[in-house]
Amino acid sequence: MGLNKEDRADRHLSRGTLGAADITFMVVAVAAPVAVVVATMPLAFALGNGPGVAGTYVLVAVAMTLLALGYVKLVPRIPNAGAFYAIIAASFGRVWGLAAAYVALLSYMCLCAATLGALAFFTSDLLARSAGITVSWAVCAMLALVVLTALSFYRLTLTASILGVALAAEVLLILVLDISILVQNGGSLPIVAVSPGAVFAPGFGIATIYAFNSCIGFEGTAIYQEEARDRERTIPRATYAFIVVVAVFYVFTAWCLTAAAGAASVKEVAGRDPGHFVFSVARDHLGQTAETILACLVITSAFAAVLGIFNNSARYLFALSRDRVLPQRFAQVHPKYGSPFAAGLPIVIVMVIVVLGFWLAGLDPLLSLATALTGIGSVGLMALLALTGFAIPVFFRNQKSQKLSTTFLPAIGGIMITFATVFSVLNYSALTGSTSPLINSLPLLLVVAGLVGAGQALWLKAKRPNDYDRIGNTVMV
Repeated sequence: MGLNKEDRADRHLSRGTLGAADITFMVVAVAAPVAVVVATMPLAFALGNGPGVAGTYVLVAVAMTLLALGYVKLVPRIPNAGAFYAIIAASFGRVWGLAAAYVALLSYMCLCAATLGALAFFTSDLLARSAGITVSWAVCAMLALVVLTALSFYRLTLTASILGVALAAEVLLILVLDISILVQNGGSLPIVAVSPGAVFAPGFGIATIYAFNSCIGFEGTAIYQEEARDRERTIPRATYAFIVVVAVFYVFTAWCLTAAAGAASVKEVAGRDPGHFVFSVARDHLGQTAETILACLVITSAFAAVLGIFNNSARYLFALSRDRVLPQRFAQVHPKYGSPFAAGLPIVIVMVIVVLGFWLAGLDPLLSLATALTGIGSVGLMALLALTGFAIPVFFRNQKSQKLSTTFLPAIGGIMITFATVFSVLNYSALTGSTSPLINSLPLLLVVAGLVGAGQALWLKAKRPNDYDRIGNTVMV
């Protein structure tokens, strides 16, 4: 069911504005390459399988590729800004679809708040260390929200341009570091890093958590398809480009960092001070200036990630409102730029409430805010990614398709991601870095969100069947 003429006037996003490169910038920015390399990759070394981290990223790339084979063929058939939501609804039914939508919206908003907290912490810390200026992290967070709010009114081409510049700078510096390590290592890398013995060593499960957490931007290629030019070509290109960029970048970087610290000692070296492991490697190989630049790029990387996750959240809220699940006022778009500005405003309000709540409680933005909410967002999106891996073959079997690329292979990818999700839940304290029972019980909120979505779908089915039929089914063509 599509929108009627009255709805069409102001409830479609700006179409034909994004190319494959624009979308790739958006989704890779959400993955926050420098933030991953500096903050989470050392934890994978220290808490995971040590020298086998590079090989773990190879396996993650394989799983994502298997999933993508069917994903890129399915997405153009369901052009909805709520990607996983619409796919799961089309495959498993509207009750499952709305449950997935609420899990996705909660996950993205948690990740947005968590990344905002990290951004505010690093910004405040850099100002204090480099300029001697003391600025509360809450002030830094509020200023970032002002910029986010302003950007939410404009077309995504502006955001994509900003993200493209930030992304190019951070990736370039890390690659310069990688090449420097490679050169100083005689042009060779330790083969043990991709050997089965190292990859499947104790700690493999924890390493998979961090490796899959680096791919959370994957859904974005479908979220932005309504705004894409020639989506049947643009979306597959952006999806595969995302996988190639993320896989090659992370595998190569993990391999080089293993070489820098030594395959036999990387687990111990990273474990001594995970937060400064990459900074010390940068200082040793490129000098003090490079270390300072890296500290600045952590901030730009975090801002790019906040911006990308914010856009994902807004488009999910927009899709649910356009489907009449949430108040329709949030489905309004900017008359000039075609941006879902109305859906962005409640997300900004939620972010303000979260920031003020943690600030008034005197909690640390990195150790409390980021720690508490990163885990729940990551687990939620990994679970939806796994469910999508099973939804793809169900959808195509209903379409009488028996191709390996749309049935068996995506399901194998889904199984691999399911195992990673289970590992995430079982090792949740390693993902959050906290021993707090409250923080480590937060994944239960995902269950609550799913039950609320399923309950609302059943209520709509009984009370408002026409709106029930719209769940995940509003298509803009």
